[in-house]
Order: sequence, then structure tokens, then C-alpha cells
Amino acid sequence: MTQIRAMTEQDVPAVSRLMGDSWRRTYGPIVGEDTAARISGDKHSPERLASDLTDADTMSFVAERTDGAIVGYAMAQFKDGDVMLDRLHVDKSEFGTGVAVDLLHAVLAAHAGMPSIALEVLEGNDRALAFYKKHGFEVVERRAAPHGAAGHSSLIMRRLLSRA
Repeated sequence: MTQIRAMTEQDVPAVSRLMGDSWRRTYGPIVGEDTAARISGDKHSPERLASDLTDADTMSFVAERTDGAIVGYAMAQFKDGDVMLDRLHVDKSEFGTGVAVDLLHAVLAAHAGMPSIALEVLEGNDRALAFYKKHGFEVVERRAAPHGAAGHSSLIMRRLLSRA
């Protein structure tokens, strides 16, 4: 059993480890192990995650098991009048348990009243693409991948949100 709650500064080390493991496991086979490790080291450092917590336009959530282990993380940002789901990562031990769905629902609920939410997925991350399609996201754009993943494409997906 897990609980979804707002991320705190005390969660930063565990979230950094979770993100690094998830990123390398997911993207290493797509962009190469060295590139995945370099990108993750830059984007998922404890300092970067702690900085995100101080940004008023960023909302971060964790999934915490009853034993206190952080097994999931999601972060959305409000940028340029749009909501972007920037991160959603789950520990491999929790695949298929509903943790990812619970995190997604927390992000969607936190942004109720917005017209839509967007996200970016690296092409080749078939697990994520299938998950987001299952939950109402549609591919709206294809572009060059960010973060130094040269030669790869990203898919921008969007889901309309119900107006409260």
C-alpha cells in the first residue's frame, strides 16, 4: 500500500536515487548507457531536485510505502501558460501496482481547471507511451529530443482536462 503526498526536502535523496535508476534503466537501451548516465547526473542531482521544490510553478509528488520507502515520483510545471508533466517515475518493484496511475491522478487533480496538460516522451519508451495513451494522452507533435539525446526524437503528448 502506498500513499501519494507532496514531496518534501527530506525526500530529495531517495527521489534522486529513484530517478537515476529509472532514467538509466529506461533510456540506457535507447540513447546508450553513457548518455543516459550523463543526462541523469545533470537532471536528477539532489541539488537540482531541491531547487525544483522552491519553484512556485512546480508541484512534486511522491508515492511512499507504509515502510517509508519512496517508490514513485511525479513533477509538473506551469510554464508559459501551460502545464507540463515533466517527470513520472516508479520503482521497478512497483510496476503494475497502480502507483503510476495514482501519481498521475494527483498531478491531474492538482491542475483541475486548466484546459490541458502536456508531456514529452522519448521515442522508444514504449512502456510510457502505452501508459499515457491508456490514460487519455494523444501525440500532438514530434520533435528532436532534448537533454543531449542527439539523433533521437521526442513525442509531445497532450490530454484535455475537464473544466471544473
